[in-house]
Amino acid sequence: MILYPAIDLKDGQAVRLFKGEMAQATVFNDDPAAQAEDFVRAGCEWLHLVDLNGAFAGTPVNATPVEAILERCKVPAQLGGGIRDMATIERWLSRGLARVILGTVAVENPALVREAARAFPGQVAVGIDARKGRVATKGWAEETDVLATDLAKSFEDAGVAAIIYTDINRDGAMQGPNVAETAALANAVSIPVIASGGVSSIADLEALKSCGAPLNGAISGRALYDGAIDLAEALAVMRA
Repeated sequence: MILYPAIDLKDGQAVRLFKGEMAQATVFNDDPAAQAEDFVRAGCEWLHLVDLNGAFAGTPVNATPVEAILERCKVPAQLGGGIRDMATIERWLSRGLARVILGTVAVENPALVREAARAFPGQVAVGIDARKGRVATKGWAEETDVLATDLAKSFEDAGVAAIIYTDINRDGAMQGPNVAETAALANAVSIPVIASGGVSSIADLEALKSCGAPLNGAISGRALYDGAIDLAEALAVMRA
């Protein structure tokens, strides 16, 4: 399994939110690219980036720090937030991003996801963010009646590279991931699933590894910044 350290970008800074609330943001680094370099030096093989402002605006906002990360770090990075048209997808991939994450448009314009996955094999992921099993969009501000598992199944034949599944109520709360729902989603589809939201200890990573589903990896943010997870130990656990 792959450990994806998260760098969430708000107003050009690396922050973490509490349960997706923009008003409850904690700034952890004024230089996101330096933070990314720290993760890479520690041995991380991927980076998970989120343009939080972009998720609300519907268009990229934190392009400058993302581009700095891509320039200074030579490991693959995936990015979500504000990517809602083919031009934006093409622009990010041409700038060295390894994978775009499509969230809101996966609900509102699934045809775009399919078109992008055909055009850029292996470089398009779907972000499914849910509260109590139902998908939320537009920076988690709008809730839908769409079930997370139904949305995931609808892309089975689309050729997407991965699904990033986030339980919003666990995100940034340091209360552990929703292992049962993540495993259920992963077992319901053949698409690789990455767990996100609430990963706050080595025990959480071990629980995801032994959940009975073939997870691709797990995303962790606040626990890495707070020191609740030792990065070297976490990488060793994930690679074992």
